[in-house]
Amino acid sequence: MTRRLLHLIATPRGLASNTGRISSVLLEALHDRYDDLEVQALDLFSADLPAVAGTNIKSKYALMTGQALDDEARSSWREIERTIETFLAADLYLVTAPMWNFGVPYALKYYIDAIIQPGYLFEYDEDGQPRGMVHDRRMVCVTSRGGDYSQGPMMQFDFLESYLRAIFGFVGIADITFFNVQPMDVTSELRRSASRAAIRDVRSWVAQGAWDGSPTEVSDLLPADVKPQVIVE
Repeated sequence: MTRRLLHLIATPRGLASNTGRISSVLLEALHDRYDDLEVQALDLFSADLPAVAGTNIKSKYALMTGQALDDEARSSWREIERTIETFLAADLYLVTAPMWNFGVPYALKYYIDAIIQPGYLFEYDEDGQPRGMVHDRRMVCVTSRGGDYSQGPMMQFDFLESYLRAIFGFVGIADITFFNVQPMDVTSELRRSASRAAIRDVRSWVAQGAWDGSPTEVSDLLPADVKPQVIVE
């Protein structure tokens, strides 16, 4: 069975960036281990992503309230659906994203806003609680940071990892692995050391067969009587 990986590239420097170089090593290791790996790359800074305003925002709320769309609105909304279908067609996701101002680059946030739609990636149960609809998937996030946010007072400013875990966990992806390359902007020696450590870690992760077996589900992380409390608008 073909293993389908969607690579979300959220850096304007592409695979030539500090983040991209680590992702390239990860992809090479995955190709070496899995002969059936099929990779689709989506460069979010050059992709023609659908609008999340105008006609499409009206269509979103029309669909949420059970209203029919006219031909023009349906045609426009179909671009959102195609973007979602590409996302759901993958088994594993690789997110390549540097930290920008403590969070995610705007192109990645725009993509997330386009695909995470009610009725497609999540739904509400009979009690009005949100429930993720994306199951049996894994995600790997390769990030780079100018400083070191792994310990000390700077940890509180790491909204990159916490946001990606929260938003993709919300839709059902609990099996998320992070490789955070840091610090990259302090000294050249620290940058080289961080890169070498990340390369070693991603190769070890693949060699250990981390993509084998069943992915962790959100429900596996919660007590039976606990539901995730997430509010989205």
